[in-house]
Amino acid sequence: MSAAPMSGPVSRPMRGEYPVDVLAFDPAVDLAVDFVVPVYNEERELDASIRRLDEYLSTELPYRYQITIADNASTDGTPLIAARLADQLANVRTLRLEEKGRGRALKAAWSNSTAAVVGYMDVDLSTDLRAVAPLIAPLLSGHSDLAIGTRLARSSRIVRGPKRDVISRCYNLLLRGVLSASFSDAQCGFKAVRRDVAERLLPLVEDNNWFFDTELLVLAEEAGLRIHEVPVDWVDDPDSRVDISATVREDLRGIGRLARGLGSGRISVAGVAELSGVRRQATPDPSLPTQLARFAAVGVMSTLAYLLLYLLLRAPFGAQSANLIALLLTAVANTAVNRRVTFGITSRVGMVRHHLAGLSAFGLGLLLTSGSLALLHASEPHPAAFTELVVLVLANAVATLLRFVVLRHTMGRRAHV
Repeated sequence: MSAAPMSGPVSRPMRGEYPVDVLAFDPAVDLAVDFVVPVYNEERELDASIRRLDEYLSTELPYRYQITIADNASTDGTPLIAARLADQLANVRTLRLEEKGRGRALKAAWSNSTAAVVGYMDVDLSTDLRAVAPLIAPLLSGHSDLAIGTRLARSSRIVRGPKRDVISRCYNLLLRGVLSASFSDAQCGFKAVRRDVAERLLPLVEDNNWFFDTELLVLAEEAGLRIHEVPVDWVDDPDSRVDISATVREDLRGIGRLARGLGSGRISVAGVAELSGVRRQATPDPSLPTQLARFAAVGVMSTLAYLLLYLLLRAPFGAQSANLIALLLTAVANTAVNRRVTFGITSRVGMVRHHLAGLSAFGLGLLLTSGSLALLHASEPHPAAFTELVVLVLANAVATLLRFVVLRHTMGRRAHV
């Protein structure tokens, strides 16, 4: 990645390890926030958008701010317009990159900023700017580590087509199911992060394009950092040139890569968790007999819930589909309860990795139970419901033992809150 020198305000000297201590920053002296606006061939609306943003921030924001135009290898008049804006507006600077990619632009701009908080917004300013103060306030106060705009909160007001709305909601549901994400809107182009947090997170983020946002947020949650959500008013840009199908494919590949990295331990957030501001102390693991007793109790409740769901779903969906749905729902709930009850884990640290381990155990359980049902139906095409339940209970007993081994191995090392 190559970046041309920046134009605009001169950077301040650094103080200590980080230029600004976010918990003790001086609003009269320190640069509070640096909003990055990534652009690629945006000559038509760049000038008006930046001037509008600068006017709003100068009027409404009671802190020193900076606007960074991050040009992703534009081939039109965007670089000339950006340079002119930096010359005419005191709080605007430019950064030129010779490669495309929103994530690449944000990494470069945030890494070269001296502000206490770094953020970004889309050049079309689809998000109502009145959300700026609620976005950065909890970061400047030290209350939160990251802040995101959400278009999916009940109090949000959005204007966009049904296709994009359905895709967005399905994508965020997928993140919840696969990566145990608890944030509501991964891809709203309106985010901010404390710079000391960004400096630890950015080296871990591998994506340089549209999946950058999701990866950043998932890693932050995995580290136990606090993510503040701001409901926003948002109007879709009808001239958006985002290739939805290509972005969806890229996001699905990113989810798979991130899940494998966290599940295998290749991606570790150990160096980031200490920034969360939550005191953690190591405590001994519960003894093996205690863990077994607790796990057995949770297992009994899970099995009963599984059997109840199976019986309710058996008629409308058939045996194999009912088994899949019932097992998946109870597997996710089982992992969540075992984290807290069996292994004494109360923080979010490691949650994604733990749920991925639970899902791998779910896969083993599905193989055992589905295989047992298939063998039963091969030998007896129309078995009695009681016979099916007996076979499933036995298969689940073996699956439960395997689940305990997998979860104990994964949750053996953890941080307590």
